[in-house]
Amino acid sequence: MEKTVVIVGAGGKMGFRASEKIGCMEGYRTILCEKNVERADALRAKGFQVYPIEGVLSDADFVVLAVPDEAIGNLSHTYVPQMRRGSALIALDAAAAYAGLIPTRPEITQVITHPCHPPFFTEQATVEARGDYFGGIAEQDILVSFIEGSEEVFAEATQICKSMFSPVRNVHRVTPTQFALLEPAMSEIIVATAATLMKASLDMAIAKGVPPAAAHAFLAGHARIAMAIVFGAEKSPFSDACQVAIGWGMDHVIKPDWKRVFEAETLKQVIDLMLKTNDHAAIV
Repeated sequence: MEKTVVIVGAGGKMGFRASEKIGCMEGYRTILCEKNVERADALRAKGFQVYPIEGVLSDADFVVLAVPDEAIGNLSHTYVPQMRRGSALIALDAAAAYAGLIPTRPEITQVITHPCHPPFFTEQATVEARGDYFGGIAEQDILVSFIEGSEEVFAEATQICKSMFSPVRNVHRVTPTQFALLEPAMSEIIVATAATLMKASLDMAIAKGVPPAAAHAFLAGHARIAMAIVFGAEKSPFSDACQVAIGWGMDHVIKPDWKRVFEAETLKQVIDLMLKTNDHAAIV
C-alpha cells in the first residue's frame, strides 16, 4: 500500500532536494507544500504540483519539515496536532528539539536527521561527485535521532532519510543531545567559525599587500596539509616551530574557555539566539 510523504517547505534548497529524492522512492507518494509564492511557482515550472498545507497532514504517513531552523518550533506546534496517529514527523535540524520547542505527542513518531556532507580525504567515484560539496551526487553519511514514538515507524523513517540524502554510505544513530553536540556545537559554532576565521585571515593578508593569487594559493595548500596532519591523513607532524605557533594561537586567538560551548547551559543559550526564542539571551 502506497505511503504518503508531505514535504513542508518543498521550494527551499533542502526541500527541493528532498522532493527530488523521495519522489523517486517506490511505494511512496509525495505531496509538496510551499507557501512562498515565488518558490511555489518555481516548483510548478519544473513540473511539480504544489498543494496547500491545509487538509493534507491528516492523510500523511510522514511529514518532512524542510523549513528554516527558527521556524521548526512554531510550525511543529501547528502541524503535530493535525497529524494522524501512527505517522511521523521528520525535522532536518536538532536545535529546536534540543531546546524543547517541538511539542510531545507519543502517538506521533518524531525523528531528526541531517547530512554529514561529503568528507574530505575520501575518494569519490566521478568528477561530478568530487565537485559535490553538499551531497546528493557524492556519497555521504547521515545522522538520525529518535525523539519519541514507535521504533518500527522510526526504522521506516530512517529509510526515507537515507533516500532524501542519497547516496548514503552509513547511517549514524545518535541521541537528540548528541545531535546538538555535533550541530550546532561542533559543526557550526566551532568548525564554521574556524573556516570563517581562515577566510578573514586571507582577506587580512591581501589587505596588507600580499598579492591575492599568492595568498589564495598559500592558504589553500596550507589548509589542506594542516587538516591532513591533524586528522591523520598525513603521518608527518607539524614542525617544531609550527607547533610553537599553534600554541601561541590557541592562547591568543582562541578563547581559553572555548570548550564551554559543549556544556548544556551555554549550548542552550546559543540555540536560543540562533532560533530567536529569546531576543534578550546573552552569552558572556
